[in-house]
Amino acid sequence: MDITQIVFQIALIIVPAGAVLMTAIYFMRRESERELRNAQIELKKERQQFFLPNRVDAYQRAILLMERIHPNSLVMRHNNPGLPAAAMQVQLLEAIRSEYEHNIAQQMFISQPTWELVRKSKDETVKIVHLAGQSLDATATAMDLSSKIFEIVGEIGELPSEIAVKALKEEVQSLF
Repeated sequence: MDITQIVFQIALIIVPAGAVLMTAIYFMRRESERELRNAQIELKKERQQFFLPNRVDAYQRAILLMERIHPNSLVMRHNNPGLPAAAMQVQLLEAIRSEYEHNIAQQMFISQPTWELVRKSKDETVKIVHLAGQSLDATATAMDLSSKIFEIVGEIGELPSEIAVKALKEEVQSLF
């Protein structure tokens, strides 16, 4: 036997064996990718089952926050006609800050852009209270401050807290 025949016989064994090996590797890789995808899908489902109730709760609390710091609601809850306007202003600002700080952890379950609307809404409500307070004289009462806040709210149209509530509702509905 010469060398070419030996090489030819070896090639007859190696080429089919290589083809079988490559086919086996291809199918094993494909199966492992499918198993990985299935595991990722299952993990995502488990995460959703775990986090969904927390996310829904976060949206509920954020909407409640927006309702509680809405200027009209805020004034009605903290109405004390006998108070000087400056004292009422401090009380309103403290209530806004307290409500926001109490709910700040909810941002971890709410998208960044929507939480930014919540934060801006809080800031704008603070500005409304400051603006109303600055427009009054030193002898003004809490009733004067309340009236001024209602007047400013009436001029604004759609308040930032109302815009934030709409965004929160839309976002929570997109979860389902």
